[in-house]
Amino acid sequence: MTSKGQELWRRAKTIIPGGNQLLSKRAEKFLPELWPAYYSKAKGCEVWDLDGNHYYDFAQMGVGSCILGYADDDVNGAVISAIHAGSMCSLNCHEEVALAEKLIDLHSWAEMARFARTGGEACAVAIRIARAAAGKTKIAFCGYHGWHDWYLAANLGDESNLDEQLLPGLAPKGVARELKDTILPFRYNQLDELEALFSKFPNEIGVIIMEPQRGSAPAPGFLEGVRSLASRTGAVLVFDEVTSGFRMNVGGFHLIYGIEPDIAVFGKALGNGFPISAIIGRRAIMDAAQSTFISSTMWTERTGFVAALATIKKMEQNNVPEFLVSYGDRISVGWQELAQKHGLRIHVTGIPPLTHLVFEEEDPLALQTLYAQELLGRGYLLGAAVYTTLAYTDKIIDEFIQASDLAFGRISRSLQNGNVRKELIGDVIQAGFKRLT
Repeated sequence: MTSKGQELWRRAKTIIPGGNQLLSKRAEKFLPELWPAYYSKAKGCEVWDLDGNHYYDFAQMGVGSCILGYADDDVNGAVISAIHAGSMCSLNCHEEVALAEKLIDLHSWAEMARFARTGGEACAVAIRIARAAAGKTKIAFCGYHGWHDWYLAANLGDESNLDEQLLPGLAPKGVARELKDTILPFRYNQLDELEALFSKFPNEIGVIIMEPQRGSAPAPGFLEGVRSLASRTGAVLVFDEVTSGFRMNVGGFHLIYGIEPDIAVFGKALGNGFPISAIIGRRAIMDAAQSTFISSTMWTERTGFVAALATIKKMEQNNVPEFLVSYGDRISVGWQELAQKHGLRIHVTGIPPLTHLVFEEEDPLALQTLYAQELLGRGYLLGAAVYTTLAYTDKIIDEFIQASDLAFGRISRSLQNGNVRKELIGDVIQAGFKRLT
């Protein structure tokens, strides 16, 4: 019997290009032909699908946006009050100023803030401000920074330039070819590659944008070297903390390393599922926003600011990052112990609140698919990465590890028998960006 979610997903793909609005939520990324695809209710770390089935979410927790858990009572309460008081007006909401002051207070190096609704557009705003301040067009980048033209232009000269930056297969169709050679990739922890770009394009690179950390920790001197190079050349250093921010600490991950950028960008966890993103920076850089047009009606809507203030308040009062790190460590150690028990080769990477599992066996995507299939049948939504949430408990994680124990056992037996793909009910999960037909 076809689930209501799969039936709706098939209909969606015929009327919505790509099926939905976010690549990371495609059913084919998790469990083709079986993934419930749609939810009717979400609370804490629990999800109910359109058929009324109940799951614990170890897939993505709203793609990392719900750091406190789904439908958090405190955040929802603040937002509901704001809605009743009017979420939009011809005048500005005072919470916008309060959030700017709060983010500046958390980051002593920053002096000004702008806001948007999503991480990708916030990165685009940061790039526009940085280019305006630097007076130079070319951008050196490391990591994933969204869907906008400035980023996808990296693949105009070589369609593999972005393959090692998180998502392979990002075709630059629709991006003006005149942007070719304006965005230049380097790999994380490879300071020599960044230096080589500045040698190849002297006095042309005005911006360096990167995540301070996503997977591996920075090598000794790497972030310091990037900061020094930016300062020497007059390039604006942008730290993209859309994913990393507010997980290891209350604020930017870069604060842990003591490396100050010129601009930092936040999103995802900032509003616990409500749309809000922030661009903070030094006054001398951010003031360049007044010399270029950056403006949008819905950036002034009230609920995002209110949600962010309530989220930050709760994170501070409950020391949320400590729980996120603890839960992530618990999951990572659990995976490693199960792999050893069942004779499986795996690699666990990422910061603890965003832990990532890779099977290092033959046909790893088929193994990940089988793992997700096994866990779905036991009441868990599963992806290759787990964003931890305050809504987890030690008991919930222990039960997840117990369910994973059974799944790893089946995976091990399937490998030994050479019939992994025969165990799958549907197709193997898709990696990277692919067209849906």
